[in-house]
Amino acid sequence: MDARAAESVPGPGQEWDDLVRIWEETDAPEGCKVEIIKGIVTVSPPPSKDHSTTASLLQRPLYSVIPQDWGIYQRLGVALPGRRGIYIPDLVVLPRAAASGPGNTVPAAEARLVVEITSRASANHDRVSKVNGYAKAGVELFLLLDPWHSGRPTATLYGEPEGGTYRVLETVEYGGKISLPEPFALDLDTGVFPVS
Repeated sequence: MDARAAESVPGPGQEWDDLVRIWEETDAPEGCKVEIIKGIVTVSPPPSKDHSTTASLLQRPLYSVIPQDWGIYQRLGVALPGRRGIYIPDLVVLPRAAASGPGNTVPAAEARLVVEITSRASANHDRVSKVNGYAKAGVELFLLLDPWHSGRPTATLYGEPEGGTYRVLETVEYGGKISLPEPFALDLDTGVFPVS
């Protein structure tokens, strides 16, 4: 199953709440990821075992360096109303206070780090739409793990969002180390991540 547009969303004159309602009411098979990207509800299949293993291997070192009052969340909606989007990153790191309370989303500006792991179904969205969306929303750090990148799996760290654009802080092929800056101060060994 490919990521696909599930249905059209309201036109420019309609409210963000209507868009969120459509997202919440979208009926998708269990385990699928439902997102809004550029105002279109999209559905992606459940992640592969390698995809899930990568997320798990990344969480362990992150937990060792984040403050006690922060959490690492999988499948938590990140709201980008100005981009007409709700993204579901593979991991999002943010203060727990931002993730408490009612609702299914957190404001993108609360995220300290988002991680997307590409799959065949989501690669183009992750590489283009989400890089732009997270930068415009002011997300501090975006780590793109791309095992599907032209036969050469890569990890790219984006940061310093300014004027809606990220600066590429570092890119390495899998096998190399990529350094997350403060507040993480963590060197990640990408050689441990499986390649599909």
